[in-house]
Order: sequence, then C-alpha cells, then structure tokens
Amino acid sequence: MIGISKLYCGTVEASDVLRYGRKAGKLPSHLLQFSVDKKPVVVWNCTRSCNLRCVHCYSQSECRAYENELDTAEGLRLIDGLAEFGVPVILFSGGEPLMRPDLFELIAHATDRGLRAVISTNGTLITPEKAERLKAFNLSYVGVSLDGLREVNDTFRGSDGAFDRAISGIRACREAGLKVGLRFTINRRNADQIPGIFQLLEDEDIPRVCFYHLVYSGRGSELVAEDLDHEQTRAVVDQIIDHTADLHRRGLPKEVLTVDNHCDGPYVYLRLLRENPDRAEEVYELLQYNGGNSSGLGIGCVSWDGSVHPDQFWRHLTVGNVRERDFGAIWTDPENQLLMQIKEKKRHVTGRCAACKWLGVCGGNFRVRAEAVTGDLWAPDPACYLTDKEIGLE
Repeated sequence: MIGISKLYCGTVEASDVLRYGRKAGKLPSHLLQFSVDKKPVVVWNCTRSCNLRCVHCYSQSECRAYENELDTAEGLRLIDGLAEFGVPVILFSGGEPLMRPDLFELIAHATDRGLRAVISTNGTLITPEKAERLKAFNLSYVGVSLDGLREVNDTFRGSDGAFDRAISGIRACREAGLKVGLRFTINRRNADQIPGIFQLLEDEDIPRVCFYHLVYSGRGSELVAEDLDHEQTRAVVDQIIDHTADLHRRGLPKEVLTVDNHCDGPYVYLRLLRENPDRAEEVYELLQYNGGNSSGLGIGCVSWDGSVHPDQFWRHLTVGNVRERDFGAIWTDPENQLLMQIKEKKRHVTGRCAACKWLGVCGGNFRVRAEAVTGDLWAPDPACYLTDKEIGLE
C-alpha cells in the first residue's frame, strides 16, 4: 500500500511516525503501514456469498449460500483470538459481508475487544438504517468497490443499477458520519475512468480512494491479458499522482493510495528526485519504514471456512485453520517453513528482484502474481514496470 497523498503531497512526515515510536498499538490507522512491530491487518472473508458477480472477484463469489462457513460462535472466537494476538485491524470482507445476518454482532464484538473494524463492500446493500447501525457499533471505515462510472462499473459487477445503488450506500454512510472511501481495480477496461473517479470524489465529498493494481487470482486470473503493460501502468500512476496533487493545490485534499504493486513507491521517489529533492529524501525514509509488500507479515487473511492465508489473494496456499488453532499460533509457527520464508521474502526472491536496489523498500513486490504467471513464487513480479536502469542493473 503506497500512500500517494502521504508521500507526494507531504501529508505525512517521518517525524509523524516517530512520535508514536513506530509502535502499532499507538499509531493511528493512517500510519499503521509504517510500524516497526507489524502485527497483521487481518482480512476476514466472513462469507463467500455475494449479491453481485464481479468479473475480477478473487473469491469467485456468486449469489448463493455456501457450506462450511464459520458460524457466529466460531466468528466470535476468531475475533477473541485476533484481539489476544494484538491484531490492530479486522477487515470484514466477502463475498459481500452485508449478506451475513450476524455481521453487526461480529463488528460490535470486534470493537468491544479493542480492534479497529472496517468493511469492504460493494455498497449496494447499505441503507440509511444499516449505515446508522454501523456507526453505532463504532465501525471505523467503509470501503466501497467501484470500478468505473455507471456503465463501466455495472458491466464489471454484472448487475444493472449497481453503480447507483453503491452511490446511495456511500451517501448513507456520509449522512451517518461514517468515513467512506472507494476501491478501484485498474485494468485496460477501466483505466480511462480514473479522471471520472477523481471527479466523483469531489462531487460526493468522498475523502479516500485506493487504486488496486490487478492481481491474477480467482476470476482475476482470467484477466491477465487485460492488465496494463508497463508503459500504460507508468502513465496511470503519473495520472493518479497528478490528480492527487491538483486536489491538494485547490484545497480539496483526499487520501489517495495505490495497492498491490510496490514499485509504485520507488517510482514516486524517483519522480520527486526530479521535482523536489528535499521531499524525496523524506519519502525515502518513509518507504524504508513501510518495507513494501507485507503478505504473510503485515497482512493476513482468514477465509469463510477458517483457512488462514498469507493474504486475501493467495487462496490456494493455506497455512492453517482457526477451527484447529488460534490465528496467532498459526501465524508465528516456526515449523511452517513456507510461511516463514514468505515473511522473509526479500531473502528468497530471484532474478531482477534479487538484484534490485529497491528491494528493501519494495519487499519483492507481489508473489501471487509472479507465481500465477511463471509457476515460481520467487520469480520476479511481471507487473514491475521499473526499467533495468531504474533498479540499478545498468
């Protein structure tokens, strides 16, 4: 996760992080990525059911009931285990989490145990009444997935009217006083929608947006040919930076992040070296604190059936099950050799990743994508768009 607004626009300084000792338990949520004692943000796919059928869904969800999902009692025990392990944030995801009847009870238990609770949703099921209940249970954030404006988004979602229902949900969250933001997965079908997404931030007074690079997982595996090439990706990242900077210049600051391609960090730094060298040095320090890809370390996933994964995209790699052991015991098990290697992935990557001068701030980028394309989880990430010269090979 690369905070474009934090880094390029200077909304975060290294001193802001050091003030809290870089301790996860003390850091506010927008600084957690810079903690020195990373306990994982845990994505809980609390259901696989979904009212939509998105073309890039990593969980390959459909609008039907699925067997073997954790029940309420198991969910409460999971949350207890996460709290005892010191997890700072639980992200309720799916499928569509609002299709789970006991979601509000689970959120209430999480916040009662001191966890920051957020949800990732398509937004179409959020009514004013549900937004008020989410606010009453101290939900910290609602991330609403939109992959374009009306026509493009509805095509992605497989449902006419999905865009308008999501906007209604966003407005209900804003009216209830809930922080809400957008989640946008970039590919060739929707890259031209990015200016419209920034306009939507202005029009609807939405404070945050995360732009996700495509990960080849689930139904997203079928979209490899529709991922941007390297030059297109560079152009899109520049466009995101430019729009973010424009909002800040006009006194309309938004929190803008890019996710799942950690060479975005060095790319922002290299651009600042040309434009603002003093700020570039501050950004380099923050990137070192960030550490790049955090799969298996700063991010983890619990599936609907209790399976534990290094991240939410690595569904074919299970490292344990919370029905058998608490999450903390699974996450720190020294006998799980592959999980321990993933935690130290910088020691195991090969090829240009191993030789890259940015390995310390990129962390070897996204291993799921490398494995999906090459069959080797330690191979270079094919979505890295930095040139050989930029990574120090020339």
